[in-house]
Amino acid sequence: MERGDVKDAIAAMNLDEAAFRPLEEAIRQAYNGGGVATVGQMPALRDPSGLQVVLRWDARNLTAETWLREHSAQLVTNIVADQQVAICAAFSERLARGSNPTRTALEVVGRVNRVTGRGGGRVIGLTTVQSGYVARARDELLSGEPDQLRAYLNRKRRDKRFDRTITAAIRDGKPIPTNLVARIIGRYSDSLLKLRADTIGLHETFAALGASKDIAFQQAIAKGAVRAEAITKGWNTRRRIILAFRGWSMPIILAWTGS
Repeated sequence: MERGDVKDAIAAMNLDEAAFRPLEEAIRQAYNGGGVATVGQMPALRDPSGLQVVLRWDARNLTAETWLREHSAQLVTNIVADQQVAICAAFSERLARGSNPTRTALEVVGRVNRVTGRGGGRVIGLTTVQSGYVARARDELLSGEPDQLRAYLNRKRRDKRFDRTITAAIRDGKPIPTNLVARIIGRYSDSLLKLRADTIGLHETFAALGASKDIAFQQAIAKGAVRAEAITKGWNTRRRIILAFRGWSMPIILAWTGS
């Protein structure tokens, strides 16, 4: 950062796809759990001789393995690529503004809390769009202009515990100290980071469950346990995918919420 070399600064951060293995494992567990649950909810099937057909979720099935491998790989690749863009933009913006290299690095990688041992207030982990939100919010607070400070107070993910401080700055016409701005922005960044984590968790859970349920039915068809024409699939008004067996006195319906 002291040399103004953004490319090498990003390389030094070791944005490695291996860091996302826990995410891939969580997706795998949700995926397999959805497949097992789907098969477990299927009605008892019998062959023409009356013997029960045993259905099992096969996570090593080629279709099942392919979906999980390709989905996880694409997700991680996209996250890492977006991280590089977001961090590059953050570094470049701060260098162009003439910010101190050390402060710039800390704003991007965050500071470690000596009590909890965990980092916070960082750009790492945010999307490119969220990183832009943080940059604009910092400019609003540092501007000292009433209109800009009021604009910050309209941000939904802000830490409202600082609202009185900002309101007082507007009323008194005094700038907010730089160190306090860093704290406020740190909490704002943490809130966006939690939103990012929650969004990924929710979306990927639904994606894994939805795919595993669909593939479980494909496996049953491939095994010859049920005919494809005996299964219906569609969306209802509550945006749930409905899969139903036909041919029983009471339809067996399996549903899951879409993402």
